[in-house]
Amino acid sequence: MPTYKAPVDDFRFLLWELHKIDQYNDWPGFDQLDPELTDAILGEGAKFCEEVLQPLNQVGDEHGCTYENGVVRTPPGFKEAYDQYCANGWNRLGASEKMGGAGLPAIITFAFAEMGSSANQAFTMYPGLTNAAYGALAATGAPWMKENIVPKMVSGEWCGTMCLTEPHCGTDLRLMKTNAVEQEDGTYRLNGTKIFISGGDHDMVDNIIHMVIAKIPDENGKLANDLSTVNFFMVPKVNVLEDGTMTDRNGVTCGSIEKKMGIKGSSTCVMNFDNAVAYRLGPKPQDASAQKSADGKKKSSSAGMKGMFGMMNAARMGVGIQGIAASEVSYQNGVEYSNERTAGRALTGAKFPDQSADPIMVHPDIRRMLLLGRSFSEGSRALATWVSLMFSQATHGKTEEERQFAADTSDLLTPVIKGYFTDMGFEVANASMQCFGGHGYVRDHGMEQFVRDARINQVYEGANGVQALDLVGRKLARNGGRGVMNYFAHIEETLKSAEGNDDLAPLAASLARGYADLGDATNWLMENALKNPDHAGAASVDYMRIFGIVSLGMMWLKMAKISTEALAAGTDNPEFYKRKLTCAKFWMERVMPDTASAAMRAKAGAETLMELDAAAF
Repeated sequence: MPTYKAPVDDFRFLLWELHKIDQYNDWPGFDQLDPELTDAILGEGAKFCEEVLQPLNQVGDEHGCTYENGVVRTPPGFKEAYDQYCANGWNRLGASEKMGGAGLPAIITFAFAEMGSSANQAFTMYPGLTNAAYGALAATGAPWMKENIVPKMVSGEWCGTMCLTEPHCGTDLRLMKTNAVEQEDGTYRLNGTKIFISGGDHDMVDNIIHMVIAKIPDENGKLANDLSTVNFFMVPKVNVLEDGTMTDRNGVTCGSIEKKMGIKGSSTCVMNFDNAVAYRLGPKPQDASAQKSADGKKKSSSAGMKGMFGMMNAARMGVGIQGIAASEVSYQNGVEYSNERTAGRALTGAKFPDQSADPIMVHPDIRRMLLLGRSFSEGSRALATWVSLMFSQATHGKTEEERQFAADTSDLLTPVIKGYFTDMGFEVANASMQCFGGHGYVRDHGMEQFVRDARINQVYEGANGVQALDLVGRKLARNGGRGVMNYFAHIEETLKSAEGNDDLAPLAASLARGYADLGDATNWLMENALKNPDHAGAASVDYMRIFGIVSLGMMWLKMAKISTEALAAGTDNPEFYKRKLTCAKFWMERVMPDTASAAMRAKAGAETLMELDAAAF
């Protein structure tokens, strides 16, 4: 049976030693944080994830969700766990106190989200998507929605979804066919089909609030072939009055649930909207004449898209956290097995001569795979919590310069966190399963489930190739490249902080080489992508990988500096900091060199990729 132990000590290190959150006690939400409170949140949260959610993980995989006579049922134990989850308040840590939440900052809620996903990713998707949905509704909804619907979602009484994808239309939203027609009373009637809707229907709550994007037809009933008429709508499963009272069933039904390779405890639904009552969110669409920009061209998107992208960005960060979670739990189980399983002898001679064989932990390649898991998990956790801190700083920073840097940096790194983190989460899950040999391929140890569950993270909320294109095609050039230039300056400051420290010199030298590769690839893109946009597309995935490796290297240099200082000063827990230094060395020695080959691939251009006619494939 698989196991999981939440990395509470590592979160504590990140909060108080790396990020020093006590210096932000004048920010809302941070003012109530102290070591005692954060220890209580992390400790009790860890206990819930370890004792309630983790035992249901294999149950959810084995039973899956069922669909019969139009009813979707979750696996045994899920509803009871969900009720306990909400009763304990874990679903409302980050919601504002005005909405009935605890008002805690993202750096705390992300920590709990990671623990929950490691314990049971399929389960945590239900409250996770609800959080994204009520956040979007709170930002764009009418006053009555904020007063009488959002609090029910915050409490967990109702759930929420994101309804974006259609059978013929994934990333290219211009092709959407779902439409919404305005009625005399100001509501809309929405028709269409959405697919791959996580938590689209289930038996854990009485009502589900669907956040749906749809096009508004013109006066002739035609749909524009662009984003100009795309709007954002709230569509409840059960209709509600403005006081929040549920009435009759809306025209929203689940047509089927998907038969999937993983996250089987999460219901993935085909949702049919048949003349469903829908409420437009955001400003009323402008008429055709107002839908043109100053140069006379039609605008590419509407105000409704802003609400959708806000919800989507929150979801992308959440999926990136799932990448860390998959790595952490896979690594932990790989370690436990490698310390117990005996096979062969150490290459330098038997380490346990009184036994018939040594534990496989003595073999360098086993350690290589496990150190990849640990160094990625802890490095990515450091970067993700730093970005979550940027979310708060973007609003509450003392100066405009601080706020701007935080907003630019979090915007720049969001596709990296979603794309690179989930690529690596799957890679680590595979490597950890490899430690088990044939036993990893069968169900007994639960490792093959981690691999299957982790694979979806690379696909949904924008496939990772799309994340890479977002980084290269949109984020690098935004605001004249201000965000990436300031981020690079931050990396350079981190390198300077290691000057004069002999212990850190090899680590800094490795990071400097990776950073040089990142700069080289960036310059190549600036010189070549405009000449041929296919060059950007061809380089994007390799470029995102360089960006991720260097960003984690930056965090490891910061953590190594703290660790050397702690060991020099004397500490009650020297083994903790020694492990940090070993992981930092592993990342710089074994992973950072990958930037050189990735940079060569990025600069190879698009010619070979685009050379063959489609028929030649």
